[in-house]
Amino acid sequence: MTVLTAIKSAAPATSAQAEAPSPGLWQLGIENQELTSRVARLAEQLDIDDPELRSQAIGELEAALLQEEGHRQALDSKADSYCWVIEHLRGQAAYRQQQAKRLVELARGEESRADALEESLVLVLTKLQPTAARFSFPHHELTSRKSQAVEIDDEDSLPPEWLSIKTTSQPDKAAIKEALKAGHPIPGAHLISRRTWRIR
Repeated sequence: MTVLTAIKSAAPATSAQAEAPSPGLWQLGIENQELTSRVARLAEQLDIDDPELRSQAIGELEAALLQEEGHRQALDSKADSYCWVIEHLRGQAAYRQQQAKRLVELARGEESRADALEESLVLVLTKLQPTAARFSFPHHELTSRKSQAVEIDDEDSLPPEWLSIKTTSQPDKAAIKEALKAGHPIPGAHLISRRTWRIR
């Protein structure tokens, strides 16, 4: 079974499950599956375009935790349900990123093979009919059009008036950080402290 099964399932835990000795993390997830499912439904509204609905969902998620202030066991149980959904969403995101990368690589390979095959076809056909600009087949038609493009033989030989100058700049955050940490004030920049959290 997966976390997704727990999120999709809405049935309450059976008495046999409730009486099982020493429940593990998965069993605890099953016992809290109703809350986990509700958290998952609210989480779906966190990436919608309607700011009002998104704000409402965030408010409900926060209120569900805040109402357990002073009740440590209930708060821990609810927080655990949040963690189930967070882990599931991150797992789904990682899987889809892997799938997207795999599909991009497959598409790149297929596009490359198609280009090579088309180039071979055109090469043979134009050898047979050098003046043709169009080829018609029973179910397809191969057409061409003329265009012009500039090819640069030696960029260094071009006169300056035929060169366009492009410059880009961006903050050197690593150097700025070291300077600020050393006590050197830099206009337009300041240090901030962050705490990073991770679910295990």
